[in-house]
Amino acid sequence: MAKTVRIVPQARAGIVERFGKYKQTLPPGLNIVMPFIDRVRYLIDMREQVVSFPPSSVITEDNLTVDIDTVIYFQVIDPVAATYEIANYIQAVEQITQTTLRNIVGGMDLEQTLTSRDSINSGLRGVLDEATGKWGIRVARVEIKSIDPPASIKDTMEKQMRADRDKRAAILTAEGQRQASILTAEGQKQSAILSAEGDRESQILRAQADREAAILRAQGEGQAIQTVFQAIHDGRPDQSLLAYQYLQMMPKIAEGDANKVWIVPSEIGKALEGLGSTMNSLQGIPDNVEGPTKRVDMGPSEPAGRSEDSEVTKANEAVEAAIAAAASAANPTRSAAADDVGPDPDAPAS
Repeated sequence: MAKTVRIVPQARAGIVERFGKYKQTLPPGLNIVMPFIDRVRYLIDMREQVVSFPPSSVITEDNLTVDIDTVIYFQVIDPVAATYEIANYIQAVEQITQTTLRNIVGGMDLEQTLTSRDSINSGLRGVLDEATGKWGIRVARVEIKSIDPPASIKDTMEKQMRADRDKRAAILTAEGQRQASILTAEGQKQSAILSAEGDRESQILRAQADREAAILRAQGEGQAIQTVFQAIHDGRPDQSLLAYQYLQMMPKIAEGDANKVWIVPSEIGKALEGLGSTMNSLQGIPDNVEGPTKRVDMGPSEPAGRSEDSEVTKANEAVEAAIAAAASAANPTRSAAADDVGPDPDAPAS
């Protein structure tokens, strides 16, 4: 009874031989066999299996040796073929993987090998499917776990990558500096443009302000002149006013700290006499004014009994006194001699 009843686990397949020859394949579950005649020789695992092979040394096209680790995902789909067509299908898959890997990587240089994992996986899978199909095995996936170049090549690659990174860093730094210089120049250009526009606007505004100020000053001066001129015409001036204005200017001539000595010539009297005659010939200034005179109220005035002749006489006397004082200050010796001799007969009469 123990040899008659056989239980096959799930996802397994039992290979039955009768007298050493294949008889049948037992499915999972309870199975009945002939004792002493039928024998369950193999239990085949029908699940997908993962096998990691040890690193294999492969020479690239540029004569560099690299170690490559591979991982195979396969599944037995025909237990009879996997049992009788190949003695050890796992070892067979490993050997085919190594030889196929050498063929594929042998046509690539190191850089292509490191960057072409997908193409290597695809090539391995195609070759393994074709080779293991008659063994009742289906290869699901092939993965390259690692590619290890020699230590010297690693050091060289690290230096190369470091140099490449340094180069890219230098390029990026130069690009940044160039962009910064461009932006700085653009900023300076905009600043210069804005400064120039500001200067132009300020000059325009300053010129407009100067023009308006000049116009206002001219208008003010014109109005002042018109006012003074109108006031003069309203006051109806005559020759006595001109003589009075001249006498007012005489003290201002002697003002100032630098005016220490004044020399008054003896001919100044004649010059003053000629001044009155010159003023008489000016147009628009009459000798005598007819009609009422417009006067300005200046408060209490002197008695009204004074006439125009007395005012002219006092003005002439004041002029003569100023001339005498200036002459005596300029030449005290001559003044003393003149006092001894007496009055000059040529001097103008009061």
